[in-house]
Amino acid sequence: MTRKAYMIGTGVGNLAAGIYLIRDGGFKGEQITMMGLEDHGANDGAAVKDYQDEYGNQALSNSKGFLAKGGRMLNEETFENLWDVLRSVPSLDHPGQTVTDDILNFDHAHPTHDVGRLIDHNGPRVNPGKNNYRHMQFDNKDRYLLSKLMLMPEKDEEKLNNISIAEWFKSTPHFFTTNFWYMWQTTFAFKRASSAVELRRYMNRMILEFSRINTLEGVTRSPYNQFESIILPMRKYLEDRGVTFINNRKVTDLEFKDTPLQDDIIVTGLKYEEVDNDNKEGHIDIDENDLVFDTNGSITDSSSIGDFDTPFKENMDYAPSALLWKKAAEKFYSLGNPDKFFGDRSQSEWVSFTVTAKDHFLLNEIARITQQEPGNALNTWIESTPLLSIVVHHQPHFKAQKPNEAIFWGYFMYPRRNGDYVQKPVMEMTGKEMLEELLGHLAEVDPSKDNIKNHTKEIMDSIVNVVPVYLPYASAMFNQRAVGDRPDVVPKHSKNLAFISQFCEQPFDMVFTEQYSFRAAQRAVYTLLNIPLTEMTPMHHYEKNPKVMARATKTMFR
Repeated sequence: MTRKAYMIGTGVGNLAAGIYLIRDGGFKGEQITMMGLEDHGANDGAAVKDYQDEYGNQALSNSKGFLAKGGRMLNEETFENLWDVLRSVPSLDHPGQTVTDDILNFDHAHPTHDVGRLIDHNGPRVNPGKNNYRHMQFDNKDRYLLSKLMLMPEKDEEKLNNISIAEWFKSTPHFFTTNFWYMWQTTFAFKRASSAVELRRYMNRMILEFSRINTLEGVTRSPYNQFESIILPMRKYLEDRGVTFINNRKVTDLEFKDTPLQDDIIVTGLKYEEVDNDNKEGHIDIDENDLVFDTNGSITDSSSIGDFDTPFKENMDYAPSALLWKKAAEKFYSLGNPDKFFGDRSQSEWVSFTVTAKDHFLLNEIARITQQEPGNALNTWIESTPLLSIVVHHQPHFKAQKPNEAIFWGYFMYPRRNGDYVQKPVMEMTGKEMLEELLGHLAEVDPSKDNIKNHTKEIMDSIVNVVPVYLPYASAMFNQRAVGDRPDVVPKHSKNLAFISQFCEQPFDMVFTEQYSFRAAQRAVYTLLNIPLTEMTPMHHYEKNPKVMARATKTMFR
């Protein structure tokens, strides 16, 4: 009997697993079936009209413009698995090149250098003085606790079980007023309520970025949004080799073989619904020799979308991908605790918005006020009550974007709070009101006599759409957790089930990155196919590099 592999979810992790199966595991494409609710996942980006909700329904009445629920930053030095896999994937735009070539060539030609990373009531913190964003602003207590956290041995991580960043630094509230914290939290999406364990992992894995966090020079940008630059080439690679993709299929339950004491984990069947076909139910028999790869949690699950004139309506559904994990975890003690990540939205919720304009006037005004050109990373208004940030991409950000059009993205980390210029919670704002909130902050720091507020009508007339999105689980992988709350990629005693997502457990590496999903994919495939894990892609350990650590130490006192 020909061995088969079934992927639940068609995000970047399972796409990578499919490539590993073919490239390193000897699978033929026709042995692999990929099933998902849609084809965007967390690496999204598309014209608004192409978006559907989790049930296959058109999500928006106003289908103009473009939408990216989020934006992902890549890193050349620490995303080892991603670059390795994408070196096997042909470019869709440049024959003879790979996707790795595409991205790195673009990034090297358009390097990131952020000069307006933090903005306060005086404008970008770029001038000499104590508030210059180059200064970390630590005091000795801050330095001590941050160093103590970073230097904690990995074997002692359980000492941080269920401890938040706020609790770790409770004796020095000054830490949360520093330039470092404003930059770090909005670059990597940490909140005070986030897990101290994950901050420890980031400080080790990304220590190379610590000394350049103020300019984000370590950020690697893709030529277009990640869906077009990464996902589509990977799907094409797999489709060309005969992999079957089934969209709008929701796997609702995993069936397991009865084993003594329920020790062995053996999937024997999958139950599913066809969400675009009146929820027609179906079943797939799984042979014990077959493989099942489950995306046990997605940060874009249960999202809600509005438009220029319409606020979103909060989707209260438990994340569909995590619900499948929750059912499995109720049957086997070793499969973790999904409620830790999907049971408390206050730790993880964001609101993002995507602006599409029919000319470049607003983009040019943002560039003038922030003192940086499009493509140079991230601006954060540190005095914004809901903590507003924007990313102005290198243009065009979408292949279908017209030359005259301009697109950028922004987000609020605390959407339950009121705006500063629109007196209502971000959760209740329309897309237009979110743009008004941004324009208010821009106007406050505009040094020009011809202030941007004088051009409000001109700007509003130029807008094609502003699409707000509520993401209840945007940073759920950072929620407070304990050892054991995330299942191993291949759980103990599992014979044919693996988890690939931001919610499985791997040593050392850091969640909220494509690297984590790619590495989980390699670990899953190699483990289930008995390929020695010693042959996995080597990872860098910059935290053991004396020169890197010397620069980091110097930065602590900068």
